[in-house]
Amino acid sequence: MAMHIASESDANGRLLLIDRDVSCARLVAGSLAECLVAAPRIVSVGGGKSAVEALREASFDIILADLSSLSDLSERSDDAVARLVRLAEGALVIAISDGASVSAAVAAMRAGAHDYVVKPINGPAIAARIGELAQRHGKLRSLSIEARPGEGVTGFSGFIGASSAMQFVYEQIERIAPSAAPVFITGESGTGKDVCAEALHARGPRAGKRLVAINCAAIPRDLMESELFGVARGAFTGAHEDRKGAAELADGGTLFLDEIGEMDLSLQSKLLRFLQTGTLSRVGEAGVRRVDVRVICATNRNPMALISEKKFREDLFYRLHVLPIHLPPLRQRPTDIMVLARNFLERYAGEERKRFSGFSAETANLLISQEWPGNVRQLQNLVRRLVVMFDGGEITAAMAGAADIEGKALVETREAEPRRERRAILPMWQQEQRIIEDAIASFGGNVSLAAAALEISPSTIYRKRQGWAEMGVAGAA
Repeated sequence: MAMHIASESDANGRLLLIDRDVSCARLVAGSLAECLVAAPRIVSVGGGKSAVEALREASFDIILADLSSLSDLSERSDDAVARLVRLAEGALVIAISDGASVSAAVAAMRAGAHDYVVKPINGPAIAARIGELAQRHGKLRSLSIEARPGEGVTGFSGFIGASSAMQFVYEQIERIAPSAAPVFITGESGTGKDVCAEALHARGPRAGKRLVAINCAAIPRDLMESELFGVARGAFTGAHEDRKGAAELADGGTLFLDEIGEMDLSLQSKLLRFLQTGTLSRVGEAGVRRVDVRVICATNRNPMALISEKKFREDLFYRLHVLPIHLPPLRQRPTDIMVLARNFLERYAGEERKRFSGFSAETANLLISQEWPGNVRQLQNLVRRLVVMFDGGEITAAMAGAADIEGKALVETREAEPRRERRAILPMWQQEQRIIEDAIASFGGNVSLAAAALEISPSTIYRKRQGWAEMGVAGAA
């Protein structure tokens, strides 16, 4: 069968697409060409035998194989996949199905496939997945593949990133933004909880009104009530005039309570009453005022742990925890690291009026391999220091190391393992959660495949994740 050449250059690698459905193959090829900055040369064939001929004539970096289209090569799709893997000599192999069973997917991966996707194929998602696999399997240097900048990368209300983890966050924001119900954002420090709150406000019906943010960890305990609810004239020494608090200032708009877990217990009861009645009283005032706000709160701590330690009211938690959103740490979205780094480099180079040509391949590999405990904020600070410390040109690994003045961002891989071993032992339920979530992430969010790999039922995973979500445990959203 004749091969359809979907692109003209081999400089960015070669991709073999196996699908007997010509229209579907053209759609996939077109989507990849649109979603990849430097798309590989795409060769399309209609079956397994044609794929074997193509592999014997040329080498390929990536193979996308529709399992049903391999039937002319073998009755068992896993046998056909195994043969392609042997002939492909180290190419990334991704199996495609229009809804085959989980057992077929697992069999394909046991036969050597690196991943498995289900039709219809989403262009941005498969482009991001190819980038993740290229990095994970050491193909980054031979494949110039990354997501093309677009709405999912740099244009989603301040967020940067097109990984599957962030695409899920964007979808949640789109669904949740129109509601008036409280939102509970969880995530490690530096993951962008404030950006998430701003996106929810900007994309909701209250966008024309104010978004007022108050950091519950940054305001002294004895001033927190007046900052939140306001103060009446003469309430205490120095209160020379009536002053609105954050809740009143946000009337008609959104009140964002950052680091809600740090709020004092005595004030938590007043916040609960405010949420229940929609009314507040300024400090030193007998009357009540009605306020209409949407409340968004965020924390980098485990709220259930705070509740068990008697540091957070359980009834307040359930009043706030209506629509949960969890922001993934940077280490779980490696394809976004260089997108973020280049964005920060361009921004800060412009501010400092310097010219940088980008990051060397060695530097990119170094950045991608890090855990980034400070997440996006830590990467952002490192890039800013690079721009300030150096005059321009290509950023090398030596320059990045020199800018890492804290010695916390860039560590050699061989030094990372001993550091992990010194961490405290986690409770069993947390270890179970980590294992399950890591498995889901490894299969690109596919719960069925993760369940098959863990040898448990998908319903078990859904039940546990629902339980974590109800508890407000980070990672369950």
